[in-house]
Parts: sequence; structure tokens; C-alpha cells
Amino acid sequence: MAARKIAPDTPELRERWGSWTFNEETKDKADKAIARYPEGRQRSATMPLLDLAQRQVGVETNTQGWLPLPVIEYVAAYLDQPVIRVLEVATFYTMYNLEPVGKYHVQVCGTTPCMLRGSDEIIATCKKRGMTAGHVSDDGLWSFTEVECMGNCATAPMVQINDDNYEDLTAERMDAVLDALAKGEQPKTGTQEPGRHTSEPAGALSSLKQMVEENHDYRGEW
Repeated sequence: MAARKIAPDTPELRERWGSWTFNEETKDKADKAIARYPEGRQRSATMPLLDLAQRQVGVETNTQGWLPLPVIEYVAAYLDQPVIRVLEVATFYTMYNLEPVGKYHVQVCGTTPCMLRGSDEIIATCKKRGMTAGHVSDDGLWSFTEVECMGNCATAPMVQINDDNYEDLTAERMDAVLDALAKGEQPKTGTQEPGRHTSEPAGALSSLKQMVEENHDYRGEW
């Protein structure tokens, strides 16, 4: 499943990221996040600040974003806490990327409901495009990770790509999503099942619909 290793702390890494700081926009958002917490509890803003840092790195690298060690150290200093405390958070939550990723980070759920509904075909579709776990594709577009349940079991199989979910996938539907992204287009998010809106049964907006119709037929009127 999702790897949680940190990119090596090399001289090249330090040269690229050693002087990294929040830009004006990110700093404003970071300060607002810190201000939500009571005095003395500012370290509680570790998660939002890591997310903001990752997003800024993403803009700077034209990727989904990741957290080089010097960036993690900067966040720790910004919150006046030991680096190890921030590192513990970054390595625990899979929402933080600890190694370089592509422009699109494709996270495929491989847990039982998605597996039973065809996630193996989705993974195979990704691999046909050169996606392999722990690597960025040669064109810089794709990163691939197989992850644990992301909470869309009713519309399995699903993937998360950057901030968006795509559900009710087949190999063909996955190809269509990836084709659109490769062209710089925004594919439809959520369920890919025609006529379906959220997690309701594929044939109706409400599972009570059939029961209501049957009761009406039986009683003649309400």
C-alpha cells in the first residue's frame, strides 16, 4: 500500500529547497489557520500548514505537490516546535507526499469492496500508461499509489486524483478520465455511472421509491 519513506536528504535537495519559505498568499492562509487555535495551542495548526506548504510546492513544480525535508523543517520553525513532531504528522497521514510526484497523483483504492468491483482492472489500466508505484512517469504527468479504503464503497471501484474522486469506474471509464487529464481538460468528477448522482442505488434516487410505489398500488391511496 502507500509508501511512507522520506526523500533522501541530499546536498541537491538542500540546494533546491533549503531557502524555501511561504509566499505572501500562503503565509496569509497559514496565519489565519494558526489564529483559529487558542493561545498556546498554535502547534495544532501543523496539519493545515503542511497542506498549504505541499500545495505551494505543487504550484512551483507543476505537480500535485510534496514535502521535501527542508520544507518540513520550515513548517516546524514557523510553529516553534521540534522538527520530529512535524515529521511524525507528515509520515503518518497519506495526504502528505514525502517524495516527488507527478502533475496528477493517481491513488487507486485496492481494499475489498473496490477489489470485488474491479479495482484490479483499474490498476492494470494505470500500468499500461507506465505508472508504477513510487515513480513519476517519464512525461511527468503521473504518479501511482495503491491505497486503503477512501470511503466510497457504495460507488466502488474508485480512485482519487489530486483533490478529486472518480467513482463507478471501469477500465474504459478510467481511460477516459486519464485521457481528459492528459489533454489538460477537467473530466466529470464523482460517479461515472450515467444517471447516478451520489451513492443512491443505480436505478433510483431513493431506495424507498419501489416500496412507496408498491404501497400506493396496494392501498390505492395514501
